Amino acid sequence: MTNAHVVGTATTFKVTLANGHIYTGTLVGSYTPDDIAVIKISAPGLTPATFGDSSQLSVGDFVLAMGNPLGLQSSVTEGIVSALGRQVSEPAGNALPDAIQTSAAINPGNSGGALVDLNGQVVGIPTLAAADPQLGGAAGGIGFAISSNRAKVIADQLIASGKVTNSGRAYMGVQLRDSTNGPLIAAVTAGGPAGKAGMVVGDVVLSVDGTLTPDTSTLIDLVAAHHPGDIVKIKVQHQDGTNGTYSLTLGQLPS
Repeated sequence: MTNAHVVGTATTFKVTLANGHIYTGTLVGSYTPDDIAVIKISAPGLTPATFGDSSQLSVGDFVLAMGNPLGLQSSVTEGIVSALGRQVSEPAGNALPDAIQTSAAINPGNSGGALVDLNGQVVGIPTLAAADPQLGGAAGGIGFAISSNRAKVIADQLIASGKVTNSGRAYMGVQLRDSTNGPLIAAVTAGGPAGKAGMVVGDVVLSVDGTLTPDTSTLIDLVAAHHPGDIVKIKVQHQDGTNGTYSLTLGQLPS
């Protein structure tokens, strides 16, 4: 298991084990919305890592981030769990639910590695470090890992069928772009939740359940915090300048 942004568009890989042996790996499946991918190798005598129950983590627990930062194999950083159940946005625009915030340094090359507890069980997949908008670089001591429980939900489906059939993630069924007034509906998926609710191209989303949506990232985060089947009130500004409100039943994000 690793991050989707680590594998990118590749389908074959060279996988180096801790003993230095190198094997050819093939892509089992990748799911960009949750930034999870699974790679398979055929090798004798493998000892897999044990996954822990991330729901049993507590703020203050010690964890270790293991990975390959800057090409330095099997590097480890340690820290504590600062927060649980965070929702964070990646630079590519994906909103990741149920992230673990840790002070263990997440350096370039840690992505797709393992966040382990002091029993050596994998409780998360290190994915990104928080950015400092003023300095333009990573914010020290603020890193995020996808929880092991969430990662396993996605990975198990990729292993079973090569795709995700039950994402559990909410979906509007629109394409968005930023405008001066807020997120602009650039396209509506035929038969999707937004289309069924009556939303049309040119609508600008002003708020979701009363929370203002000044940009597309805010709207994506708000939708990602919901579950399929939830009903939300979406206030929009139509192309003629008038406002309206839609009652939208969120669907499930497709594979």
